[in-house]
Amino acid sequence: MPYPGELSALVTAVLWSFTSICFAEASIRAGTLQVNITRLLLAVLFLFITIAIMKSPLLLSSSQIVNLSLSGIIGLVFGDTYLFRAYQNIGARLSHLIMALSPAMTVILAFIFLGEKFSLLGTIGIFVTLSGIAFVAFEKNEHPDSKYKINKKNGIIYGLLGALGQAGGLIFAKKAFQEGDINAFVATFIRILASIIIILPAGLIMKRYKNPLKIFTREKKAFVYTVAGSFMGPFLGITFSLIAVQYTKVGIAATIMSTSPILMLPIIRIMYKEKLSFGSIIGAFIAVAGVAILFGN
Repeated sequence: MPYPGELSALVTAVLWSFTSICFAEASIRAGTLQVNITRLLLAVLFLFITIAIMKSPLLLSSSQIVNLSLSGIIGLVFGDTYLFRAYQNIGARLSHLIMALSPAMTVILAFIFLGEKFSLLGTIGIFVTLSGIAFVAFEKNEHPDSKYKINKKNGIIYGLLGALGQAGGLIFAKKAFQEGDINAFVATFIRILASIIIILPAGLIMKRYKNPLKIFTREKKAFVYTVAGSFMGPFLGITFSLIAVQYTKVGIAATIMSTSPILMLPIIRIMYKEKLSFGSIIGAFIAVAGVAILFGN
């Protein structure tokens, strides 16, 4: 199949578009940490069943396990925790627009730690894609009747920290794949398991993670959104993101995956009845053009 990395990154962006909506809706009903930990536990269950059915090879070196574990802790514990806090402050769409800075951070980190360099065409593709996303970010204002409390200071800080965590997580994942082939589901399982080992005890010690049966019995919609988001995000989304990192440069993968805010526009139009401005549509076309350039790179 041509462009396996780029296509996997695009699939990831589509999955994360739906996932963002699901987790944003679940977080405002059940709380950030509650949803974050529960979705990881559900994803581990999905992955365990998948690996068992597929009889996926489990042969990894110790350094691959370490790099994947660090990738999970940095990306899923640090990065996603702050992303979820951004969700609560400014909603899914605006949070992801701020997270669009993650590819730029990834490119810089990949150059420093992995020695990745880009052709002129690849650099132009990244710039055009991020320009389209930025165009939408500056054009679209949060609806005045939004249920999210707009807190620019917190939202920006949380979004930036989330972007940095996501970039760092991809770098360590790439290091693991550079050492040798790894089954994507197995790699995702290790990343998520490592993050659970850190975040679950912390949540219990701080008494911020409560009995999920009680929480989700009371908030049934939150449970439905969490299950759906867990399947599309940590289970499928992260797996496809690792396939993307395995088969293309991490900076290109991160850039294509960052188009999820663009892909979210029609979803938000349908779910929240928000009108799409002319500028948002133009920005979407610019971002798509940038992705096309990356595919041709």
